[in-house]
Amino acid sequence: MRDLFLIGFLAALGLVGLRRPFLLVCGYMYIDIVAPQRLSFYLLSSVPLSLIFFMGAFVGWVIADDKAMSKPAPRQVLMLLLLCLCAYTTNVADFPEAAQEKWAWVWKALVFAIFMPATLYTRVRIEGALLFMLLSTSSIIVVGAAKTLAGGGGYGMLNLMVSNNSGMYEGSTISAFAIAIVPLILYMSKYSTLAPPSPFARLYWYALTFGCLLMPIGTQARTGLLCIGLVALLQLRSVKRKLLYLGMLAAVVAVAIPLLPASFTKRMDTIQGYKGDTSAATRLAVWKWTIDYAEKNPFGGGFEVYRGNKLAIDIKYRTEDGTEVKAIGYDAGRAFHNSYFEMLGEQGYPGLILFLAIHLIGVVRMESILREYRNEQGEHAWVAPLAMALQHAHLVYLLGCSFVGIAFQPFIYYIVAIEIGFDRYVAAYVRKRIWKPFRTRKANDRAAADVPATDDRSDDKGGDESPNPRDDAPERHRTKARWGAVNGQ
Repeated sequence: MRDLFLIGFLAALGLVGLRRPFLLVCGYMYIDIVAPQRLSFYLLSSVPLSLIFFMGAFVGWVIADDKAMSKPAPRQVLMLLLLCLCAYTTNVADFPEAAQEKWAWVWKALVFAIFMPATLYTRVRIEGALLFMLLSTSSIIVVGAAKTLAGGGGYGMLNLMVSNNSGMYEGSTISAFAIAIVPLILYMSKYSTLAPPSPFARLYWYALTFGCLLMPIGTQARTGLLCIGLVALLQLRSVKRKLLYLGMLAAVVAVAIPLLPASFTKRMDTIQGYKGDTSAATRLAVWKWTIDYAEKNPFGGGFEVYRGNKLAIDIKYRTEDGTEVKAIGYDAGRAFHNSYFEMLGEQGYPGLILFLAIHLIGVVRMESILREYRNEQGEHAWVAPLAMALQHAHLVYLLGCSFVGIAFQPFIYYIVAIEIGFDRYVAAYVRKRIWKPFRTRKANDRAAADVPATDDRSDDKGGDESPNPRDDAPERHRTKARWGAVNGQ
């Protein structure tokens, strides 16, 4: 029955995508996040769903979409450089077979993230991509939250529809991303045009937020607890009565702690002392090994290079009678459990620099938009809240990835792609300036002075103004001509 439902949903999405190719972009995100092949017992497991939807999305964009804003942004170039670096390190990897297995999905994530911003040239499309991401992730979160409430949680024991503990179904990964999307959920509950903020819609979004907060409890992942703390602090920027907010936050914490499972509080206590926790001590040993390895191999050792580590772990703990015991443990082939060290070990210093540049540029760009439109009212009142939500989601990821190896997790690159599309949409249709990625803001303004401004490409009802390429062919031609003139074509 599950197979028939999944096949019916994907088939319907594919058929509608023939008319609206952007839905194939959304369908690809759904497939990458939920991985319906892993949910299927036999019918979908042998079908190349990702390839089918990606090719459909690309062909649909080539045939039907407006390409006026398809010029590459700096971060797209950086992702292309990272893709080339990964291809090189895979060919010279210390563990070729294991590296090829990871490369098989990493290149797809990067290629799609490079392509995706070209399709996000209206507000409706930007919100549509966000909506599909949130709803796709919610299909995992709702299951995990329900099992947590039913008492079925535990570290490494929360079954999220599949028994394979990898990808978005891995406990620490889903905990980090569940908390990271909370700011985006709150944005959608107030400003969405595709799901207008009706009482029913808000009820769902708030319930989903509660489910996201339950994920670190159900998975007992310490990463999620730290991410919750960061989200709580970041929300101070958006609340007007900060003292009231802090008081309510303290009250919620005081009420929630006694209700938490004893196993959860016991595991969270290990954050205080890393030497008393074998897992934390092992991670520190892995990170030290990675630094030493990068000194000898500045370009990294390719994917899965951690398989070659051999560790001496310094452990200190107390027995039941209070005696303090110090010991040295030995281990080998332990994963990085940190995205920064994952990049350093696998792609070397160039990879780490590209990784930091891709993400930090996004944080800075969203801050720039946020400050410019902080006091905006009327039709552009949604711009600053979306910039803040994307920035906060990104910051939560940058914290969460410090404790789990998700440097190449496709979900974060979808957020990067949405940031790029949103950034140039704001430049072209909100600021009414001509967007050129490698030119300064003043130069953009000077160029825009001689070029007629285009209209805002989104309407209040949430309709996409270019559903049919034939309907807006003259306007698309004029837009392309204007952009070509400004870009020196």
